[in-house]
Amino acid sequence: MSDETFNGRVNDTVEVMSVESLAARILALPGVAMTRIEPESDMPDYTWGDCFFFAGADRMRPFATIVGHDIPGFDEQSRLNRPDTFRINLELGRDEFRRMFGFGPEELAAKRAEIDFAAEDVFVPHPAYGVQSWGSVVNPGPRTAAEIDRLAEYARERSLNRQS
Repeated sequence: MSDETFNGRVNDTVEVMSVESLAARILALPGVAMTRIEPESDMPDYTWGDCFFFAGADRMRPFATIVGHDIPGFDEQSRLNRPDTFRINLELGRDEFRRMFGFGPEELAAKRAEIDFAAEDVFVPHPAYGVQSWGSVVNPGPRTAAEIDRLAEYARERSLNRQS
């Protein structure tokens, strides 16, 4: 493993990518722009440091995000309030969501009890936006790195195709 991919930090037994290295991997895709919520901005403090990735000129809807905080009362199942914990989220689309998880986003409510949304380095449906075909990984590491690369490109292409 190179320092470019992983920062060497170990969270339990998982070697975790850094937010910076993960953001750089996504930004290396053609035509991708990133918006990062800066501290002391007008945005709620639980969004400070979060990254939103866009493809093409239409920067209305991200295809990927990296977040480091729970949203109180809305999105707390990943337990991002733990030290050194963050999550990447990718828009998968219905077909890829079904291929990855073995059920469609419309079935997520019935499957929620079976899913550990806080598991590290494992793809799971997004706890809040899974019903809209988003997937996520808490503290991505070596098990999910290649699939994150593939799915980031896939989500970028989907985003560009929406605009054409």
